[in-house]
Amino acid sequence: TLTNPGNPVNYIKLQCFAFPGPAATPGLLRGTLSRNALFGPGLVNVDMSLFKNNYIPRISESFNLQFRIEAFNVLNHANFAPPLANNMVFDDTGNPVALAGKIDSTQTPSRQIQFGLKVIW
Repeated sequence: TLTNPGNPVNYIKLQCFAFPGPAATPGLLRGTLSRNALFGPGLVNVDMSLFKNNYIPRISESFNLQFRIEAFNVLNHANFAPPLANNMVFDDTGNPVALAGKIDSTQTPSRQIQFGLKVIW
């Protein structure tokens, strides 16, 4: 594969790439890598919601006090973004770029939990 899964510092295997040779048209460099040959890291996200209905007939027959707990990214899994800022492997002269393939951001926020109280009548 062209990637190192689980390695955010060197996500793209730079040893798999070579600077293209001179093209037939001056000033135009061509390579042989197909479109969409590299895939970004996967995305894992689990959201949960729990609620408890508390009917209170003293106030009304349909009066309901609902307690809610909602959790986002429950597993707290780090979902890395593709290396969009560091997508150049070689500079214009053919030298390797130092930060090529480095992942520097995440796609989803960390675990978040919220509590709520909903009144239904």
